[in-house]
Amino acid sequence: MTLYPLLLEAAETAAEQKPGGSIVSLLYTMLPFILIVGVMYFFTIRPQKKREKKLKETIASMRPGDKVMSIGGIVGRIANISDDEVTIYSGVANTMLTFKKSAISTVYPRASDEAD
Repeated sequence: MTLYPLLLEAAETAAEQKPGGSIVSLLYTMLPFILIVGVMYFFTIRPQKKREKKLKETIASMRPGDKVMSIGGIVGRIANISDDEVTIYSGVANTMLTFKKSAISTVYPRASDEAD
């Protein structure tokens, strides 16, 4: 069975119906779209917003001595925090690097906090 006769039959049925339509038929037509948007919200948008909120809280609670990782993958310990910048020291020679707070992707707490 091909799809073409089914499409013709559906088009004829739609042409026979009144052009005014009812609210129920409109609801049945829009229901799949509403469900898709709802599923997208609960499985993609909402969890992403939760992650962003948690990261902002974690960045706000950073303090010198915490281990951090930048969005570029550079790992180091916080030496100084100013308004919008974080200075870390990284590597064997304790190279000092300064990043914007928005460039921090992960904050690892100090070892003394993990033992508590």
